[in-house]
Amino acid sequence: MSLKLLIGNKRYSSWSLRPWIAMKFFGVAFEEIMLPLYQPDSPAKVLKYSPTGKVPALVDGETVVWETLAILDYLVDKFPTLKMWPDDLAARGMARAVSSEMHAGFGPLRKHYPMNMMRDRAKPRDIPADVQANVKRIDAIWTQARAKHGQGGPFLFGAFSAADAMYAPVVSRFSSYAIPVSAVSKDYMDVIMALPAWQEWEASAAKETWIMEGNEV
Repeated sequence: MSLKLLIGNKRYSSWSLRPWIAMKFFGVAFEEIMLPLYQPDSPAKVLKYSPTGKVPALVDGETVVWETLAILDYLVDKFPTLKMWPDDLAARGMARAVSSEMHAGFGPLRKHYPMNMMRDRAKPRDIPADVQANVKRIDAIWTQARAKHGQGGPFLFGAFSAADAMYAPVVSRFSSYAIPVSAVSKDYMDVIMALPAWQEWEASAAKETWIMEGNEV
């Protein structure tokens, strides 16, 4: 029985992007089930698959896994040869730490700069001080990861890992809102946005016709 990944709108659903891009990058076969979010019946539809009523959720036969980090770790256990976390213990520890930090933190960035893959990047937006602090911290994470563990490739820990999947929506936010970052971070963003999986997600997002009120710009 094939895996099923429940996701929301590709234009807006940052959490859905994370396991989706990881599974695409590592060649994990799955059936995509897209349920439009922000509709009156959205929670009820999602509850048919996930007990939280939220996306993403991974369905593997009778097993349902929700929460992005849990999904990624489930995939690590199911497909151990795919190397979704770095082999090196120090790199693996840092990758898990920064992924957990992303999962639990950066509330101001999420609030003021919701993911919108199709936003007009030419429209400026002021950056509040608390968002600036988030951007500074993320820039430092990316820079430190690249300096310490990125010698083996262009990603945060050399090879693409679950940590890159966790920060993919941040790449989208920084790009969509033209947020200034360091040269190291800009190069890293370019690498992520050049991935075939990213291009596929973005192309699908561009075809979506429903626009969430208040999130056009």
